[in-house]
Amino acid sequence: MNRIFYQVYVRNSDLAIETYHKAFNATILNQFKTPEGINVHTELDVYGQVFALSELNPPEEKAVAGNTMQFCLQFGKEEKELITKAYEILQLNAVINYPLGECFFSEFMTDVTDTFGVRWCLFV
Repeated sequence: MNRIFYQVYVRNSDLAIETYHKAFNATILNQFKTPEGINVHTELDVYGQVFALSELNPPEEKAVAGNTMQFCLQFGKEEKELITKAYEILQLNAVINYPLGECFFSEFMTDVTDTFGVRWCLFV
């Protein structure tokens, strides 16, 4: 096996790529689009990890039942500003499952389902 990475299917994937670039300083590693410009597969570097996304279109829309995953990013205590930055961007039009702050397992965390339906847990 060469690698494992995470893949999500979202509507407005080009906007999602832009959002994740701002939230996580993500850079594009690979990108494949149809001749019509539809995002078939884009791989982003999110703090050294590969996070991939594709446009949710029929017939894929019927194949993807829903988001039952959460992407958890654990940061060092000295990196709280990275969590704050990401939260400020991801919380726009999002569902805040747990607001930015302290919880029983972390002195600083948040749980957000972003506008694209992707659920993030960011914590130290």
